[in-house]
Amino acid sequence: MNVPFLDLKSQYQSISEEIETAIRHVLNATAFSGGPFVERFEDQFAAFSQCRHAIGVGSGTEAIWLALMALGIGRGDEVITVPNTFIATVEAISLCGATPVFVDVDERSYTMDPAQLERAITPRTKAIIPVHLYGQMADMDPIMAIANTHGLYVIEDACQAHGAEYRGRRAGSIGNAGCFSFYPGKNLGAYGEAGGVVTHDDELAAKIKMLRDHGQSKKYSHAMIGVNSRMDGLQGAVLGVKLKYLDSWNDGRARNAGLYRRHLAGVDSVVLPEKLDYARHIYHIFAVRVQNREAFMDALKEQGIASGIHYPVPVHLQGAYKFMGKKRGSFPVAEKCADETVSLPMFPELKEEQIEHTADVIKKFIRRSPGGR
Repeated sequence: MNVPFLDLKSQYQSISEEIETAIRHVLNATAFSGGPFVERFEDQFAAFSQCRHAIGVGSGTEAIWLALMALGIGRGDEVITVPNTFIATVEAISLCGATPVFVDVDERSYTMDPAQLERAITPRTKAIIPVHLYGQMADMDPIMAIANTHGLYVIEDACQAHGAEYRGRRAGSIGNAGCFSFYPGKNLGAYGEAGGVVTHDDELAAKIKMLRDHGQSKKYSHAMIGVNSRMDGLQGAVLGVKLKYLDSWNDGRARNAGLYRRHLAGVDSVVLPEKLDYARHIYHIFAVRVQNREAFMDALKEQGIASGIHYPVPVHLQGAYKFMGKKRGSFPVAEKCADETVSLPMFPELKEEQIEHTADVIKKFIRRSPGGR
């Protein structure tokens, strides 16, 4: 039995008529860069995210970069984040000219450990970027309390957390801004590159809108130095269709996570993802931890089961950030997770028999492993 890691074709086929109609409307209106289809999606996504504003941009990377720029963060400033994230989180800090500072993560949630946050703050610290990894939000109340005590901005990296919740509050709605990627494989994915920023702050929203459009307050009137990061009309239209289904798709992911847990119950050698009491986990990734990862993934592949690693090398050990001088052992929890994590197939259309087949292959592999159970 083949079990793909992700099946975008099944999702497309379920909404193909709506998608094709939406695309025809954009083509007929020739509204290709920004325009009414993007604006409509921005209004819808702001409401979905429980925020006053949503600003469509070119990618999730640019969403974080623009939010940092709009908050005035630049050369000489420090921004605290975590090392077990996709490099885009940290790239955005570097693109502003600021310096990334890492804190380790909590081993239960794989998100920023608030207990380690305060000791990383210096007089140069200007912002904190907690990463809502795999679809579960970081523990935001203590993070916000520390930020408020020290007068720091908080930018939520919600690029894997569309519709996730923290004590009933949606991802992106708690900090000064929340940043999303709409890369095609995300829970809410475009049919190309796209991203978004949400915020309650009218002034911040206006500034990000200007920055994404070459700093224009009106055509050919450039109040600041900006970039080209406009969302295109086709992506706005596609995302507007898909947003209607996002909550039900997230419920499907949660259902499938429950099936994994049921079929893998009692397999002590596999550490399953933990849903914390404060969270609505939307399972962008279903990441387990195992020993002997390479052999584990080979066993899955031999039986037609795709898998991945998110992420195999923490950012502080990447060649691009060698200049920071961090070595193995600097952030032991993030490093342990990087060594052990395997992402199993996860998407709303995943069938129970595919999950059962995956679990059976895992259990057989564990039984063959020394001391496995």
